Amino acid sequence: MRIAAGLIVAGTVSLLASSVAWSQTPPAKSAAAPAAAAAAASPPAAAAQPPQPARAACTNPNALGVARTVEIDTTGGPGFGFEHFKELDFLKEKEVVLTFDDGPWLNNTPAVLKALAEECTTGIFFTIGKHATYYPEIIKQVYAAGHTIATHTWSHIPLVNKKLSEDQRKEEIEKGFSAVKWALGGVAPAPFFRFPALQHPPEMLTYLGERNIASFSCDIDSFDFKYRGTKPLDLVMKGLDKKGKGILLMHDYQKNTAETLPELLKRLKAGGYKVVAMRAKAPVQTIAQYDEAVIKELKLPTMSSRPLSSVVTDVSN
Repeated sequence: MRIAAGLIVAGTVSLLASSVAWSQTPPAKSAAAPAAAAAAASPPAAAAQPPQPARAACTNPNALGVARTVEIDTTGGPGFGFEHFKELDFLKEKEVVLTFDDGPWLNNTPAVLKALAEECTTGIFFTIGKHATYYPEIIKQVYAAGHTIATHTWSHIPLVNKKLSEDQRKEEIEKGFSAVKWALGGVAPAPFFRFPALQHPPEMLTYLGERNIASFSCDIDSFDFKYRGTKPLDLVMKGLDKKGKGILLMHDYQKNTAETLPELLKRLKAGGYKVVAMRAKAPVQTIAQYDEAVIKELKLPTMSSRPLSSVVTDVSN
C-alpha cells in the first residue's frame, strides 16, 4: 500500500472547449550518445518555447478518441488524483485520464504510442530524467505525437528516503525536469510531477507549490509493475466500475503494459469511458544550475550507437 504524508496545495483548473529506487542501466544500444556529445560540445542557445504539437487527425471513426481537453494553471502547486489529493474533482462520470510512468524505454514506449495512436487518444507521460537522456529520440516521439510530458524525478529514488538531504530531494526533482528539457532539444515539459511510489514528503509538496508545479497521484492504480497478463487491466476496470471515473496509473516502462494496452483501450471504449487530455497553461521554468548539472552527467561516446533506423533511411527505391 502506498503511503503519503498529508499536505494539499490548492490550484486552478480551467476547462477548454472540446516501486523501488531505480533508474535501470540502459541496454547497450542507447540512442542518447551522439546527442549527448553534441550537447556537451556546444550547448544549444536558449530559444522561445514552441507550441505543443497538435495530435494527428483521427482517421478511425470508431476510435476511443479524446472527449475534451483541460488546461491546468499550476500556480501554487495543485494536486490531482484522489488517492492523495481530494480538492480538485474535475472529471465527469465515465471520464478517465491515462498516465504512464518511468519511460521512455526502448520498444515499450513506442508500442504504447502506437496503441494510443490507433485509438486516436492521448496520455500524460511521467518521465524519469535519466531515461530521457538514454532515449531522447523516443521522448521526442512522445512530444511530437501531442502527448503531455511530465516528470518523475531524475533517477526514481523515493524522496521519503531519510538518507536524502533536502537539497538532494530538490536535485532529484529539478534534474528530472532539466533532463527532459535537454532530451527535447530545449523544449521544457509541463510543470506536472509524480513522486516515486506516490510517496509525498510534506516539505517537497511545499517546494513544488513554491515552484508552481502540480503534483499527481492517481485514482486507480493498475499495479502493472507487480502483475502480468490481463490482471492489471482487470484491476483498472474493477476500479472504474467502483469509482466511475479517474486518473489511471500505468507504466510505459513495462513490456506487459505495452502489449496489453490495446485491449485496455478496447475495454474502456466498450464500457463507455471517455479520455480527457490534460495540458499545462505554461511550461515549467527549469533552473540553470540543474540544466548544467545534467550536461555534466552526460558521457561522450566513442562511436555512434544509435539504432539502424535512425541512421539509415530509405529516400527512394
